Amino acid sequence: MSCFGCCGEDEVHQTADMRRPYPAHGSVGTGGGYRATDSAPKGIPVKVQPIAVPAIPVEELKEITENFGTKALIGEGSYGRVYYGVLKNGRATAIKKLDSSKQPDQEFQAQVSMVSRLKHDNVVELLGYYIDGNLRVLVYEFATMGSLHDVLHGRKGVKEAQPGPVLTWAQRVKIALGAAKGLEYLHEKAQPHIIHRDIKSSNVLLFDDYVAKVADFDLSNQAPDTAARLHSTRVLGTFGYHAPEYAMTGQLSSKSDVYSFGVVLLELLTGRKPVDHTYSWPAEPCDMGNTKA
Repeated sequence: MSCFGCCGEDEVHQTADMRRPYPAHGSVGTGGGYRATDSAPKGIPVKVQPIAVPAIPVEELKEITENFGTKALIGEGSYGRVYYGVLKNGRATAIKKLDSSKQPDQEFQAQVSMVSRLKHDNVVELLGYYIDGNLRVLVYEFATMGSLHDVLHGRKGVKEAQPGPVLTWAQRVKIALGAAKGLEYLHEKAQPHIIHRDIKSSNVLLFDDYVAKVADFDLSNQAPDTAARLHSTRVLGTFGYHAPEYAMTGQLSSKSDVYSFGVVLLELLTGRKPVDHTYSWPAEPCDMGNTKA
C-alpha cells in the first residue's frame, strides 16, 4: 500500500517464534530493538491530536468510486483495496478502503493524526479520511506513474503485465535519491521518528518527472505508545527485502529499513526481482549493459 496496490502475493506472514514487530511511532530508529504489540494495553487512554486533513463524506467517496466497485479498483494489498477517484475539488486520488479491524476508533484516529502531519516532498501525502466503525477509508495523492515495481517488472498482480519504458541512468539516480530522502525524513526528521518496516519497490511510488515518494504506512497494526512496543508475536514485511537479523530475531531498528532499501537499489540497478524462481543463470557471465533497468 503498497498502499497503492501492494499485492500480497510475495508477502510473508510469519508467526510464533519468528516474532513480528510493527512500525514504531517513537524514537526507535536510533536505539533499535523495539518491538510492538497488536494494540495498546487495555485500559490506557490514547491521546488523540486533531487530524490535519479533512474528513471526506462517504457519499462523495462512494460516488467517485462507483460504490467501491471493480471498475475503480486499481490495487489490492494486505490491508485493503485501493480505488481511483477524482474528488470534487478536481484532485486525483488513490482511495484505500481498509479491511475491517478490531482496533478501537480512538487508536486508529491517533495513527491517522500522526500520518496526516507527515509533510515531505518524497513521502506520499494523506489528503483525507473517513472513519465510521469498521468502515475506514484513507485518501492519498495519486501516483501518476505507478510504482517502481510497475516500471521495472510490470503491474503487480496483472498476468503478463509488461514493464514500463527503459529508465535512463539519470532517472534511476533521481528515483533512488528521492526515495532515500523520504526514508531519511521518516527516520530522522519526522516527529516522532518512524520505522517504515516494509520498504520495497512497490512502496516507492513515481509521480510526474520521476519524482519518487515513499508510501504505505501500515496503520492497521501500529501500537500508539512505547510501552506497547516492547513485545511482539509476529514479523511483518515482504520476503526478499527482510534484513536477516530482523527476520531471525524480530529486533526492529532503522537499520532494518536501510537493508530493505539496499535491496530496492539493487533491484533498480539490475532490473531483477529480489526473489525470482523463474530465472535461470546463464552459462556465461551476463552483460550488465543489456539489463533493462
